[in-house]
Amino acid sequence: MSPSSSDPVFELHRGGKMAVAATVPLTSREDLSLAYTPGVARVCEAIAAEPDLAAEYTWIGHTVAVVTDGTAVLGLGNIGPAAAMPVMEGKAVLFKQFGGVDAVPICLATQDVDEIISVVTALAPSFGGINLEDISAPRCFEIERRLDEALPIPVFHDDQHGTAIVVLAALRNAITLLDRKIDDLRVVVSGAGAAGVAVTKMLIAGGVDAAEVVVVDSRGIINAGRGDLTPVKAELAAMTNGSGRSGGIADALAGADVLIGVSGGQIPEAAVAGMAPEGIVFALANPTPEVHPDVASRHAALVATGRSDFPNQINNVLAFPGVFRGALDARATTVTDGMKVAAAEAIAGVVADALRADAIVPSPLDPRVAPAVAQAVADAARRDGVARVP
Repeated sequence: MSPSSSDPVFELHRGGKMAVAATVPLTSREDLSLAYTPGVARVCEAIAAEPDLAAEYTWIGHTVAVVTDGTAVLGLGNIGPAAAMPVMEGKAVLFKQFGGVDAVPICLATQDVDEIISVVTALAPSFGGINLEDISAPRCFEIERRLDEALPIPVFHDDQHGTAIVVLAALRNAITLLDRKIDDLRVVVSGAGAAGVAVTKMLIAGGVDAAEVVVVDSRGIINAGRGDLTPVKAELAAMTNGSGRSGGIADALAGADVLIGVSGGQIPEAAVAGMAPEGIVFALANPTPEVHPDVASRHAALVATGRSDFPNQINNVLAFPGVFRGALDARATTVTDGMKVAAAEAIAGVVADALRADAIVPSPLDPRVAPAVAQAVADAARRDGVARVP
């Protein structure tokens, strides 16, 4: 696509979507002596003696790095670091707008796992948290795990956990409307990439019976008898599908209560029709859902998508600004499952008094969301013993 001066999208992006601004005055010699030399040396010496002071006397306490290698950008795939920058800038301005969190986009010109971990580890002292973004599976799992183990600050892969948090929030409100219990549900997750794995684990952490979860990838139902499983999928097989189901998506959906699509593959209407009555369908592939919402609505009581032009948009912006705001406020060393579940409960709670079948999650523009999530996440960090601020 060639840029056009008449195209509002390109015009909005001209010059980028963000800039650095000073937060202190620099209009006199006294200002300069306080902000820079000689005054700044006193702050440097204090931090050298007590490193934790950096969170109070630098931007570290309110700033995260948004890091990508450009391998899984939106639905565009491996388009590289330069082409990923508009998305990373967009993520950064969402952080600021909705969570009051400053964010710096960092697009790395390497796709080597060890190099990414080394670079991010070296950069980490400049930030209060690391938001991994648009890194392809299965590499993203190892990168997040190793960085989380190595760094004393929160590391959060939004493509995994942001989606999973909002899915759990939406499911909690959906079953409230339908008068169902979360531990009675039989759930099918279509897709075993970054989002599918995280959604599966998040639902189990949120109360879904692991034995009643069936995960399906492009080769069919994931079960312990398959000989083609990656280590991540083998872990899924060990924790889910207690009845040992096999076959394809239609076999998985037969009698299921919930379908969560995070695969991008198409699901036939006949397979959706085989679900249990009063079912729930979250078809989250964007821009083309696994099953069109109009089709899903013929067979399900509640439908959500990842798109903004249909009701019940499962949008990560409901999660990540508040998650990082809360983690930074608590000076958390990591993001625990308890913090993620707390975030989901907070999102669900924002609209709990006004639930409708077409409004099971808040609008991404609802100003109540990020503060509620931030408070819940900070409280959970303290309960889980990972907060450094009481």
